[in-house]
This record gives sequence, structure tokens and C-alpha cells, in this order.
Amino acid sequence: MERTSDQSRPEPWNKGKLVGQKAPFKLKEIWAIRVRLQLEHRTRELALFDPGLDSKLRACDLVKLRVRDICHGERVAPRAIVMQQKTSRPVQFEITAPTQEAVTAWIKSANLRSDNYLFPSRIHESPHLGTRQYARIVDSWVEQIGLDPAAYGTHSMRRTKASLIYRRTKNLRAVQLLLGHTKLESTVRYLGIEVDDALDLAEQTEV
Repeated sequence: MERTSDQSRPEPWNKGKLVGQKAPFKLKEIWAIRVRLQLEHRTRELALFDPGLDSKLRACDLVKLRVRDICHGERVAPRAIVMQQKTSRPVQFEITAPTQEAVTAWIKSANLRSDNYLFPSRIHESPHLGTRQYARIVDSWVEQIGLDPAAYGTHSMRRTKASLIYRRTKNLRAVQLLLGHTKLESTVRYLGIEVDDALDLAEQTEV
């Protein structure tokens, strides 16, 4: 058999890229993105940004949401349950009032029905927004507020609210449930808990 040349081999997806944990957004960065989307009347992107933060869903689950997954009749529900593709386990998440407003406006604007995907694709070959399309949109948000896209990504969306909740409560079990992790160790690794946090917790624990 002939050996394939190096030139015929596909280029590694991570060549020249920073890999590893993507940084969660800070509150000021969340508001910088949100205000820009609101001022520019980017209804679809605002309806993607807010649920992306609230739901803490992986990109593969977020892009496959259907209207019926988060709506009761014509109203966006305050909570929803979604079956995770990766784990085949259900995860529940809250839908805050601002997110309800953003999604409601998008559903009306796009004239979506109950069985429609919440984020239909603009590419005919795909019925819903793809994960790569979603990643490009997130990159554009990051660039527009002056951050480095290499340091952020779709997992930044998933990690942001979980990280904020952990910082405020130090309740790992609650964050584990919100992220739909089966093991607490996965949550610790995912949050990237720093040594200072671990020392703070240790100092508060008597033995």
C-alpha cells in the first residue's frame, strides 16, 4: 500500500489555536454584549445570548431547542427541562424574565410555531443553527467588545452563570445539578476552581 503524504493528511483542528478551558464572561462583559445587541436590534442574537447564559446547556443541546421545549402555550416558561445529548440525562434550568422577553420577541419576529426549532438555520442543508455557526456568532460577540476570541468560546456561555453561582454560594452540589454533571469531580474540573478557593473552603472547615 502506498503511504499517504503529509500533505494529504487533514490539518489538526487545534493547529495554532489555544485549547483548554475557555474563560467565563464577567458581569461587565455580559452587559457589554447584551447592550450592544439591544441597541442594534439584533433580536435573534439576543434570543440566543440570553438563553445560552441561563440554560448552561452545551452548544449541541442549545442549538437543537424547539419552541415547545421552553414554552407553555404561547408563553415562555420560567423553567424548562431538556434531555442532554452527551449524557442522555435530563437537566432543568431557569429562564429569567429578561430572557423570556428576548425569546418572546424573537418567536414573534420569526413567526415560529411550537414544533419549530428555536434557532432555525439560514443554511438550507441544516434545519437548525449548527454548533459551528453558533461558535462563529460567539466569536463575533467577543471581538465586538474588544476581547480575544481565542480565550472564549461556546463553553464560556455554559460556564458563565455556573461560575457566578459558585463564586457567590460556594455550593458545588447546586452547580453540579445545574450543569447536569453526574460526578462532582467533573464540576470541580469544569469550573477550574482555583487554589485560593480551595484554601478558603479548607479554612472554613473544622476537623
